[in-house]
Amino acid sequence: MKAGLGILMIFLSTISTIPNTKGNTPVSRDDQIAQAATAMRDKLVQTRRYLHAHPELSNREVNTGKFVADRLREIGLTDIRTNVARNGVVALLKGGKPGPVVAVRADIDALPIQEMHDFDFKSQNPGVMHACGHDAHTTIELGVAELLMKMRDQIPGTIKFIFQPAEEGPPEDEEGGAPLMVKEGALENPKPNAIFGLHVMPTLEVGTIGYNSGPAMATADRFVITLKGKKVHGAYPHQGVDTVVIAAEAVSALQKIRSRRIDTQEPMVLTIGSIHGGNRFNIIADEVVMEGTLRTLNEDVRKQVHKMIEQTLSGVTEEYGATYTFKIKELAALTYNDPKLVEQTLPTMKRIMGNDNVLNPKPQMGAEDFSYYERVVPGFFYFLGVANQKKGITAMIHTPEFDLDEDALVIGVKLMSGVLLDYMEHGGK
Repeated sequence: MKAGLGILMIFLSTISTIPNTKGNTPVSRDDQIAQAATAMRDKLVQTRRYLHAHPELSNREVNTGKFVADRLREIGLTDIRTNVARNGVVALLKGGKPGPVVAVRADIDALPIQEMHDFDFKSQNPGVMHACGHDAHTTIELGVAELLMKMRDQIPGTIKFIFQPAEEGPPEDEEGGAPLMVKEGALENPKPNAIFGLHVMPTLEVGTIGYNSGPAMATADRFVITLKGKKVHGAYPHQGVDTVVIAAEAVSALQKIRSRRIDTQEPMVLTIGSIHGGNRFNIIADEVVMEGTLRTLNEDVRKQVHKMIEQTLSGVTEEYGATYTFKIKELAALTYNDPKLVEQTLPTMKRIMGNDNVLNPKPQMGAEDFSYYERVVPGFFYFLGVANQKKGITAMIHTPEFDLDEDALVIGVKLMSGVLLDYMEHGGK
C-alpha cells in the first residue's frame, strides 16, 4: 500500500477552486464542471489503473478501502467513516449553503477471474480481476468528490459518498454488501433524500448512457436442489433409484415453468448452472446436487416461481420414488428506479449528454445490490457507456477480456456531478 500512497501523492494536485470565468466571459456551471472533469483525465486514468492492478475480492478489500479513505482526506474531506460493513467508507461533503442530503454509491470489490489482458496495469493478484468495472466506479466517485469539493461554497446541501464492499456477494458464511452497509448505518446520520449510482455497460458506446424508470435490474436468487435416491450396481438399475435420470427430467421440467406456466410478457430466467452427482461409471448415483439462479423483474412472479419449483420437484421425485430438498437464498432485490426521481433527473442528463446520447434500453436480467438502498430511500441507478467498437473494446462484464474506454471516466464525473448539484438545487423534491 505504501507504493499506492506514493502514486497518490505524486499525481494528486493541489486543491483549488474552479474558475467561473473565461477571460471576461462568465462560464456556465455545466462548462465549469466539464472543464474541471476534462482537466482531471490523467489523474482519473492513473487512479483507475492503480485500482485495476490491485483488485481485492468481496469482504477482503482492505487496501482498497484504505486507498479510498486516504484519497478523500487528501481531497479535503474530514467527516469520514471507515470499516463500514468491514471495508466500506462513508464520507460527507457539507456544502456552503443549506439544502437537502443526497447520496452517491460506488462499489469497490473485484471478481475471482484470471485477467487475459497484458496491460502494464493488469491485475497483480493472480485469479482476481476488476472484470465488472468497479475500479471505474470508485474512480468516478472519487473524481466527483474532488471536483465538488472545489465548488463547496456553491453547493446547497450535503453529499454522502458511499464506497461499498462486496457488491459481488460476500463469502457464503459472511454478511456483506449493501444489506450490511444499510444495517451499519450508511444511510443514517444524516439520512439522504435520495441516492444515485451508475454502472459501466459495454453494450453502450462511450459517450452514451442508458436509464430505466421503474424496474431496471432483476431480482437474483441462488438455489440448491439435492435429489436423494438409492445407490445400486449400474447393471441392476431397477433395484435402485437413479438420481441422474431424475435430475435430467427435473431440468427439463423446470424449464417448462418459463415456457408454459409464467405470463410470456413477464421477464423471467431460471438457470441450472451446476450439476454434480455419482462416483463411478457403473454405480447408480444416489445423490445429485444442482445449483442455479432465478431472475425476475416482478416480485409477485418471483414468489410464484418459488412455489412452482417446489411443485415440479415434488412431482418428478415422487414419480421415481426419490426425495429432494430445495434451498433458495436472495442475493439481490429488484433494482427499482423511482419514477419521480428519474423524471426529475432526465432533463439534467439530456442537457449534459445531449438528447440523442440518453438511451432507454430494456431492463436487464443482471442484478445489483444497489436495490437495498432503494428500499430505504428513492434511488436512480443508470448505465454509463464504455464500449468502443473502433478500438475493439466490446467484451462483456464478468469476462477475462473485459475492458473499458477510459474517456468514460471523464464523462462519468461530469454527469454525476451535474446530477447531484441539480438535485440539491431543486431542493431534493
